[in-house]
Amino acid sequence: MTTQSMTPDNLFGLSGKTALVTGGATGIGRMAAEGLVAAGARVLICSRKEDACKTAADELNALGHEGKAEGFGGDVASEEGIAALVEGVGGRCDRLDILMNNAGTSWGMPLGEFPYAAWDRVMRVNVTGLFQLTQGLLPLLERAASDDDPARVVNVGSVMGETPHGDRAYSYAASKAAVHHLTRILASELAQRRITVNALAPGPFVSKMTAFATADEEVRSRVGAQVPLGRVGRPEDIAAAMQFLCGRGGAYVTGAILPLSGGINVETGPDLFQEAYE
Repeated sequence: MTTQSMTPDNLFGLSGKTALVTGGATGIGRMAAEGLVAAGARVLICSRKEDACKTAADELNALGHEGKAEGFGGDVASEEGIAALVEGVGGRCDRLDILMNNAGTSWGMPLGEFPYAAWDRVMRVNVTGLFQLTQGLLPLLERAASDDDPARVVNVGSVMGETPHGDRAYSYAASKAAVHHLTRILASELAQRRITVNALAPGPFVSKMTAFATADEEVRSRVGAQVPLGRVGRPEDIAAAMQFLCGRGGAYVTGAILPLSGGINVETGPDLFQEAYE
């Protein structure tokens, strides 16, 4: 292996690649989109809020990175919306190197009061939408895939899909556990097609979904203090993970659930024998 092949641009650069980030106007999707644009990719950003996606794309393009962003509308909450999104992506590119399934929703209510409709919507967006969109975009992903450089699918799970943290968001936690398992299934089935499938499992990051816990600086600091590494996630944590998984450096990784939770994923609870040591 030559020295040139070990350069950061070669390992993590994404020049010439096209990516789709669902829910990419805000939060983790926006962090990921910036990381992909910074690495040189053409990034298609979509969500139900088309204007927000176009604004986000304009803001990313104004940063002067090598890559470029484009914003448009797309909805993964219905069969019709997914079909329209697949058609829209196909009209914008003839191959898709990277698919980031980030669009998601949540709902919180106490046990005993959790509504059926809310459970159904969370599962429809977070699991059904993710699966059906990936399935619909397989032809475009396969066109970009090769032995040397697979196409990439990155799903957004959650540390709540790994650990028993319900926090009243029962359907969200269950949906993210399903995302993790589906990621492994698809990784197994799509490896022969030269498509890698991995997932991020974030802990607390600043986003609209977590605004109740992260929008206020004082509350955010208290939440971060409960994380083993002592803080909430930062944009560069997401951006760097995406550059790794989608660049040449991550070409041999599939079926991984990448913990971006500051150690929450390995918390084991109280020391059962602490009293015996004192």
